[in-house]
Amino acid sequence: MPLKAILPHTYTHLTGEDRRRESIFKEKNCLEAELRSRLRRKKSKISNMSKRGILERLAEGVVIGDGGFVFALEKRGYVKAGPWTPEATVEHPEAVRQLHREFLRAGSDVMQTFTFYASDDKLDNRGNEAASKHSGAKINQAACEIAREVANEGDALVAGGICQTPSYLSGKTKAEVQQEFRKQLDVFIKNDVDFMICEYFEHVEEAEWAVEVCKEMGKPIAANLCIGPEGDMHGISTGECAVRLAKCGADIVGVNCHFDPFVSLEAIRLMKEALDKEGLKPYLMCQPLAYHTPDCNKQGFIDLPEFPFALEPRLSTRFDMHKYARQAYDLGVRYIGGCCGFEPYHIRAVAEELAEERGCKPKGSEKHGVWGSELRMHTKPWVRARARRNYWESLNPASGRPYCASMSKPAAWGITQGHKHLTQHTEATTTDELSELYSFKS
Repeated sequence: MPLKAILPHTYTHLTGEDRRRESIFKEKNCLEAELRSRLRRKKSKISNMSKRGILERLAEGVVIGDGGFVFALEKRGYVKAGPWTPEATVEHPEAVRQLHREFLRAGSDVMQTFTFYASDDKLDNRGNEAASKHSGAKINQAACEIAREVANEGDALVAGGICQTPSYLSGKTKAEVQQEFRKQLDVFIKNDVDFMICEYFEHVEEAEWAVEVCKEMGKPIAANLCIGPEGDMHGISTGECAVRLAKCGADIVGVNCHFDPFVSLEAIRLMKEALDKEGLKPYLMCQPLAYHTPDCNKQGFIDLPEFPFALEPRLSTRFDMHKYARQAYDLGVRYIGGCCGFEPYHIRAVAEELAEERGCKPKGSEKHGVWGSELRMHTKPWVRARARRNYWESLNPASGRPYCASMSKPAAWGITQGHKHLTQHTEATTTDELSELYSFKS
């Protein structure tokens, strides 16, 4: 209960001296908070100097990325589906911090800032109030502080993250789009992130614009497109996309989101072939979905009728992730992580599969026996009999849904950047706009 409600007469009859003391007290608290923040940044900078950078780590072996934040935090009640913006860094920092810690414990070598869709134009898009309530700078700053705090609890690096913008989809100019990126980069520069990840780009052109801006930081750059084997949404082949990203300055090239691990690895294979043909040698990176998407078209899982609230039947098992990690490594991918649907136990499976290459198991394996070995302790004999690799490796899990189809038919609207339905605005979507969408494909 506020002080004024408890002592209304005393509070409203403060003397001038009392008010002056109250003002000094508040100012002192603000100064102390700022000093604590500066001290954290100074400690982080000292700690960063002793850590090997991302390129050094990739040169020595495999790097494990983290998993998906927006889907995981939406399920936990901290992110709104639709805008998928990360104001939780300000509103619920403890939730973001805990998820970072779980990925760190699962084996992640990188804490990527929770700044997905944190550009100003996305934070106030279609009625979103995140920008007006908090500001993009504040959301990005909080994300950096949380990621660095958790990274320093282990030997992890911090990656700043930027992604595609409503400005690009609405057909705005290169200068306007890059200005959106620069506003985020101002915060990443201030916080001295270890490297940058430009991810979730449907069009290689916008990804190139992002890489150009990130090069101004002088930090290593990873560039990921959310595309599959069919190429980007403007018809640029997957291989050419990779070549263009490498030529514009990306040190690490790959794909993330939109497709499952095995479709994504097929895209990586095409990228690798094109890069090898051009004599280009960026490191390869893969951070796919945890959902199976054999039926997806070029647009990926957002075109499936189950997106986003009924994807659970498609979820990969931990043993699928063992297979993914091994195939990725054998293909030459050295930055291996995940995106939407990837929970900490998925990342733990990746780290366990590559434990020999990494020379260690993650802390999260302390309570987990690889390939079900802990089931030897189970009371039921038929469950104890499952404590072996070949059982889980050969299992074809049932869905438990007798009338559930094995695959879906994508919506296939076939629209992309430049189409009127992709023009974005700050006002909330109207009923008339929705009515037009309802009849678009009918």
